[in-house]
Amino acid sequence: MIVCRTVVQSTPAQAGGKEEIAVETIELALEKRTLKGKQVNRLRRQGLVPGVVYGHHFEPVAVQMPAKTLHQVLSRAGFSHLVDLRLPEWPKPEKALVREVQRDPITNEVLHVDFFRVSLTERIRAEIPITFVGESPLRDSANAVLLYGVDSIEVECLPVDLPEAGEVDLAELREIGQAVYVRDLKLSDKVEVLTRPDELVVKVEPAEAPEEVAEEAGKTEESSPAE
Repeated sequence: MIVCRTVVQSTPAQAGGKEEIAVETIELALEKRTLKGKQVNRLRRQGLVPGVVYGHHFEPVAVQMPAKTLHQVLSRAGFSHLVDLRLPEWPKPEKALVREVQRDPITNEVLHVDFFRVSLTERIRAEIPITFVGESPLRDSANAVLLYGVDSIEVECLPVDLPEAGEVDLAELREIGQAVYVRDLKLSDKVEVLTRPDELVVKVEPAEAPEEVAEEAGKTEESSPAE
């Protein structure tokens, strides 16, 4: 079962004490998994996906969940949104991030998923995607093209401060030569970017001129040698 709701979390404030932050959480009910190795194929035939929960001084726990429910979680949470994992044996939900998803290279079906358990009071490192909004005025220009660089960055912060993405507004790219680098991304001051600041995100480059193809003005037909 997947449940989305907004809750209030208490986190340490920078100046001491605590501050309360409203956070949308996604809940996912798990079942403990007993089948392992090649036996997990039986689970997949039953519409279940095997997985594991680990991290933060936490003994790894083999779990399973309905494939349909997991797809909903992945589409909403991605790799940068906290998920509340529920297991009957646990007294309370465990907060985690999706750390790795293994897919079938042909069908794209999810074969296995890793969840990384986190503590709300300890900083974590995670990779977040870069998303693009708007359109550059030069998009349809024959004289310019957009050259894209990195599509994700690594950051470090408290779990509740983890941004879902680094956003770039392409509408701000109005001239050839303009560029956005990692250092230009606008993120909260609570988030430390670990990716090199000079990594290119997107740049407006001049379009290459098409190669000129020389056309023959006429073809000279070779005459046969006279007998």
